Amino acid sequence: MKNTYHFISRWRVKASPEEVYDIIGQPLEYPRWWPSVYLDCRETVHGAPNGTGRCVEFHTKGWLPYTPEWEACTTETVPSRRIAFSATGDFSGLGVWTFSQDGAFTDMTFEWTLEPGKPLLRYLTPVVRPVFEANHRWAMQQGEICLREELIRYRARTPQDLLEAADPRGPVEVPVGWIAVGALALSAIACVAFTRRKSRKTEIATA
Repeated sequence: MKNTYHFISRWRVKASPEEVYDIIGQPLEYPRWWPSVYLDCRETVHGAPNGTGRCVEFHTKGWLPYTPEWEACTTETVPSRRIAFSATGDFSGLGVWTFSQDGAFTDMTFEWTLEPGKPLLRYLTPVVRPVFEANHRWAMQQGEICLREELIRYRARTPQDLLEAADPRGPVEVPVGWIAVGALALSAIACVAFTRRKSRKTEIATA
């Protein structure tokens, strides 16, 4: 579908699948170790002991001046191998994490298929797709960096061990001027798209 985004992100970290599964499987901890993207969260449904049925509301951000709010509900868990969830809210879709061991490393894949929930964003998808794709790539790059530091904290046994991990990177602050420019640009894109759509309808009507 023209409004659908399909992302595949791959991470490779020096860790066991059990370690990364344990970290990724605790979504309420995301704002602590991945704060550049996850601003806040709260659990809405506790779910089963294995994690399925658990629902968490997120408030997230990239480098764009846009902070979507959405809910993720875990639909499948396979310990150390796979976590799947459905999303609703400002965007809806399906996300799947998979983990596979390669010696001392774990290869992680996140497949994310979603559609914008807000009508304006759905309408603008054909023209703003490259911007949102770049925003997603940035967010996932931040996640891989943050996960490497979180693994240090995860394994820490002493206060000195904790000092080896860098502080989590907070959200990107976009200057007000850039926000204004971005808003104007989006408005211009919307106007152009609306004009072209109207012109096509007129051409069809008069053909």
